[in-house]
Amino acid sequence: MASTLSFPIIDMGLLDGEERPAAMDLLHDACENWGFFQVLNHGISTELMDEVEKMTKGHYKRAREQRFLEFASKALLQEGGGKQLAAENLDWESTFFVRHLPEPNINDIPDLDDDYRRVMKRFAAELEKLAERLLDLLCENLGLDKGYLARAFRGGSAKGKGVPTFGTKVSSYPPCPRPDLVKGLRAHTDAGGIILLFQDDRVGGLQLLKDGEWVDVPPTRHSIVVNLGDQLEVMTNGRYKSVLHRVVAQTDGNRMSIASFYNPASDAVIFPAPALAEEASNTYPKFVFEDYMKLYVRHKFEDKEPRFEAFKKSVESESAKLIAIA
Repeated sequence: MASTLSFPIIDMGLLDGEERPAAMDLLHDACENWGFFQVLNHGISTELMDEVEKMTKGHYKRAREQRFLEFASKALLQEGGGKQLAAENLDWESTFFVRHLPEPNINDIPDLDDDYRRVMKRFAAELEKLAERLLDLLCENLGLDKGYLARAFRGGSAKGKGVPTFGTKVSSYPPCPRPDLVKGLRAHTDAGGIILLFQDDRVGGLQLLKDGEWVDVPPTRHSIVVNLGDQLEVMTNGRYKSVLHRVVAQTDGNRMSIASFYNPASDAVIFPAPALAEEASNTYPKFVFEDYMKLYVRHKFEDKEPRFEAFKKSVESESAKLIAIA
């Protein structure tokens, strides 16, 4: 296992002082060479984070634990032979998804109490502000106009309503008696834009792939773990890359994971920023985010490069047709 000692941790409080250049350099290096980093002093109050954690863990115990235990007992009974292969294609997690933008659905989720809904709405509003601040910091490091990435995320048609898609996956990773048989969450890159994770500070398990080795993402109290999705890799023309990551099932402890995905609007047209593509020998494809997601859901746990290549070939095919017609 590779060391976690050099995992990038960025104190956002330094961005307002004389140490800003060093903090920005660390952020740039993290985006270029890790695709992951943690931020401290990010502007979200520790009191709110503690309330979110308490309510999330309480909700799992009250509303989801028994259902997961029933699923788990059946999954582990499928051990052996061809049934073992089926278990290897499962993830040892209990999860539900809350949509915030463009149309929230939190009031439609039946087993959430009003206090939990209220707290999650406050938390989502803070995460939205943090995501947009981070996107502007990325623009600054890349030499892009302030707001470029945020504007690109918003799309433009009535269908997209000029707002990004934004939602939260709330997960619990309970103790697993057979981590040799089933993963917590299989290795994948994230399809979207920028991902903000509030994770358990006592139970680890999240790992990323760096230089051919799996590296632990260290649990750090009141931090937000940030990783970059496939869309930012395209928009930066590969300067910043999405990175394979996974969750390793643990035999002890119930790991909390609250991952919020700040993604482009469904109708947003995704392509490399012209300023980053001018001198590059290779450019990424152009596509509509919704089309990418349709491909991603079928191939989430596969390499990302064939997904990019599929859209490149589609563009080349359309160009060939236009030339033939002309």
